[in-house]
Amino acid sequence: MRLVVTMPQIDGERQPMRFALAGFDMFHGVLDTLVSAGWTPVSLFSFVTDDQVNSNTEIVSYAAAHRLPLQMSRIDDAALRALRDLDCDVLVVAGYGWKIPDWTPYVRHAINFHPAPLPDARGPYPLMRAILDGHREWAVTCHCISSGFDSGDIVAQERFALAADECHESLQLKVQMAGRRLARQIAYRFDALWAARTPQADGSYWPKPTEADRTLDFTRPLNEVLAKVRANGLHECIAHLVGSVLYVRRAIGWHEQHASEPGTIVHVCRRWYVVAVPDGFVALIEWSAVSLSQRASIGP
Repeated sequence: MRLVVTMPQIDGERQPMRFALAGFDMFHGVLDTLVSAGWTPVSLFSFVTDDQVNSNTEIVSYAAAHRLPLQMSRIDDAALRALRDLDCDVLVVAGYGWKIPDWTPYVRHAINFHPAPLPDARGPYPLMRAILDGHREWAVTCHCISSGFDSGDIVAQERFALAADECHESLQLKVQMAGRRLARQIAYRFDALWAARTPQADGSYWPKPTEADRTLDFTRPLNEVLAKVRANGLHECIAHLVGSVLYVRRAIGWHEQHASEPGTIVHVCRRWYVVAVPDGFVALIEWSAVSLSQRASIGP
């Protein structure tokens, strides 16, 4: 079935650009949207991914199908000079693993699509913490690339609501859809938006999630434990039970008074473990004794 999306007309003079994109598959929709709006891709950049937390299969396939240059190593001055030789107007960054060097001698503009409501939540991957902190609104922000991480002038921002029971995958999809809407604004109103860009106020930097951020603490309240499961989603969180380490993909829970010690396994049904928390129980429904990265290296 072919999906047909009707987009609203955006006022303003359209100014197609020649652009390069650096990123991975999470923001592949940005590439598609810019091309659909008449922008011309001249080069693509990505990086080696683990195909679990991130992937570049679509970016690599697009480069091959359209015979575009694809660089998998870090963007350096030589790469930027190559963009200048290709008459590149805009370097678009959307989920790229490396910091961009000073681009001003080589291209007219450089922008980054960041999956957060800047100036808050600068940093490499803020989605998990957005859920853990209980945010009820989120955004994708397009900003000018500057010398600091995610701190350049804001060009445009697309906000959207978050649910009380948001999970990692639903937030990721919302970010992708908002990224497409934002890319359409950029494509059709770039000159005006660039001219009206605004400096960022003081904000916050969120570091990359650690293993501790993925680890379940059964001494914490039920809602907090379940939020951590939702925040990690298919990336999996970690549970330490009876001397074993489990990698949990799905869990459910309920409030109930009981006398069991938090962290105790109180019931087992097939591979389902019911674990006590202070104000109820958490049932580990989908889990593995082998980590996601180890399973990927083993193969099917």
